[in-house]
Amino acid sequence: MTRFATVGLLVVGAVGGVLLALLVSPWWWLLAAPLVAVALTGAYDLVQRRHNVLRNYPVLGHLRYLMEAVRPELQQYFVERNYDGRPFDRDTRSIVYERAKGVSAEEPFGSERDMDQRGYELLVPSMAPVDVPHEPPRVRVGGPDCTRPYDMALLNVSAMSFGSLSANAVLALNTGAARGGFAHDTGEGGLSEYHLGPGGDLVWEIGTGYFGCRTGDGDFDAEQFAEKAAHPAVRCVSLKLSQGAKPGIGGVLPGSKVNSEIASVRGVPEGETVVSPPYHRVFSTPRELVLFLARMRELTDGKPVGFKLCPGSRTQFLAVCKAMAAEGITPDFIVVDGAEGGTGAAPLEFADHLGLPLTDGLITVHDALTGTGLRDRVRIGASGKVATGADIVKRLAMGADYTNAARAMMFAVGCIQAQRCHTNRCPTGVTTQDPRRARALDVADKSARVTRYQQATVQSALRIMAAMGVHDPAQLGPHLLRRREDRGHFRSYAELYEWLSPGQLLAEPPESWAADWRAADPDAFTL
Repeated sequence: MTRFATVGLLVVGAVGGVLLALLVSPWWWLLAAPLVAVALTGAYDLVQRRHNVLRNYPVLGHLRYLMEAVRPELQQYFVERNYDGRPFDRDTRSIVYERAKGVSAEEPFGSERDMDQRGYELLVPSMAPVDVPHEPPRVRVGGPDCTRPYDMALLNVSAMSFGSLSANAVLALNTGAARGGFAHDTGEGGLSEYHLGPGGDLVWEIGTGYFGCRTGDGDFDAEQFAEKAAHPAVRCVSLKLSQGAKPGIGGVLPGSKVNSEIASVRGVPEGETVVSPPYHRVFSTPRELVLFLARMRELTDGKPVGFKLCPGSRTQFLAVCKAMAAEGITPDFIVVDGAEGGTGAAPLEFADHLGLPLTDGLITVHDALTGTGLRDRVRIGASGKVATGADIVKRLAMGADYTNAARAMMFAVGCIQAQRCHTNRCPTGVTTQDPRRARALDVADKSARVTRYQQATVQSALRIMAAMGVHDPAQLGPHLLRRREDRGHFRSYAELYEWLSPGQLLAEPPESWAADWRAADPDAFTL
């Protein structure tokens, strides 16, 4: 209510100044005119729907946009920092904002990137480019045991929970997904009316807390799960093993955010901090994991079921592949979350030192599935700082079938990376359960931005592929992505990484994989 009181005082002051100017002396106009201008600005800020910051911080919030106009680098350094403290690339962030607003992201005078630096990546253009397809391709998710497959878009909303996000943020994301025809991952916080109401396609994520399908003592409740998984909006189910920001530990939702509504959705006590366990109760070995996935698919009546992880140990993932082969059971999809990803709060040491970056994790999972002859049964999603069309194409060239974005989708609904997510005092209404702050996020405006951003980014990916002479994402490969090693010397990803052929691990593992393959045990998560 402070913002309304502040604007009210400004209006009273403006009216008083005008009366003094009219009744006492014209000199009072020197005070009255600025007060009238500021009061009108504040009143407009409260009712406008485009800018979250101005709705929560009338008048004062204009300083942010002044900084952006005068010197974008200052505004981005002081206001829009990455969640783990590292700056998110300025050009990438600008592209997301502009696409969400429907503004062209094309700029004159070329790139500002240092193309001479080691590690610079490029996608290989063709001397015979092709036409851009009229309709974006979709990826059929559903292996041989899936009776109700789902056609996934090339870019989707990655996992972010209700509770971490406000109701308005979830509504905006799901409404945007419904309008644009792409999927919305719920995160592990359960299924809420804000996920189900707008009608967007959902990937229901089940974490270690089993929120939404949880017994009183924290176990998996099969009956609840089957009932909710039957909802027509739930198109896929994802079992979260780990996430990029903090592999190996569970999530934390501060008690200040656990209101009665969130407590009901999650099946936890109101007002108490919710800590997800670091491990699953329903399995303890790779074989048990695979068998549980099969049970989940049966409970969903044949919908696609998969799991998400931030890879670390190649031996452990190979153990899961051995269990798949032994049981004849495969997930319909696997989402690889890179260690550089993650939109939630995490210990800095975890963000900096645990888990594989998306490139290495993605290639590891792709190679392991290929080498065990399972790749054609499993679709791979890539998640971790995916924000532009070039990001999508690079991940597809590395072995992914589709991509998910979290941070960029938060930008689209108004996030400015103020790093106040854990305090319940998000200035833009994105990551707060305070209804006064959440009001700043206008669902109609921000859902349209989500749709525009996704469609423009996928279209950008298709234009890049067409420039590379590629008609279909299946034609992309590591030979079309190159990295500078030193001046004048580029090497393709086909050269930089080892790529296994189908069934190679079963026939004769290469020397570089042999030790991990021998150590992999389908009945133990050994390193």
